[in-house]
Amino acid sequence: MAKNKTTETIASVSDFVNAVKDPVKKSDSFQVIELMQSLSGFDAKMWGPSIVGFGSYHYVYESGREGDMPIIAFSPRSTGLVFYLSLSSENREKYLSELGKHKTEKGCISIKKLDDIKIPVLKKMIQDSLKHKKTLHSKSK
Repeated sequence: MAKNKTTETIASVSDFVNAVKDPVKKSDSFQVIELMQSLSGFDAKMWGPSIVGFGSYHYVYESGREGDMPIIAFSPRSTGLVFYLSLSSENREKYLSELGKHKTEKGCISIKKLDDIKIPVLKKMIQDSLKHKKTLHSKSK
């Protein structure tokens, strides 16, 4: 069975974000870290080489594959910021319609910069995702 490449590492979150060349993306990343830490109560940790995650949960699929993943996460990518949130199905479309300029793909939400979205809506999305993950995975740590 293939090993999960997205695992928590001991790499420095600050070093990773400081290496982001685009000054807006770098500044936005530090703002997102502050926001996600304050809303989740978890410190930022590196997951794999390019994902900043907060908290973790253990999953087990019916196939037997299992592992750990961050409860909420984001990554500064070349095209913008990508958020890894697990929104409840009843709120997902509502939040996305209110968020502002974004794209979605495979459960990820991408934005170019924080100025393109409504931060209060992003906060609600993060809170919803935290609650949703807690409901799904009661063994969060």
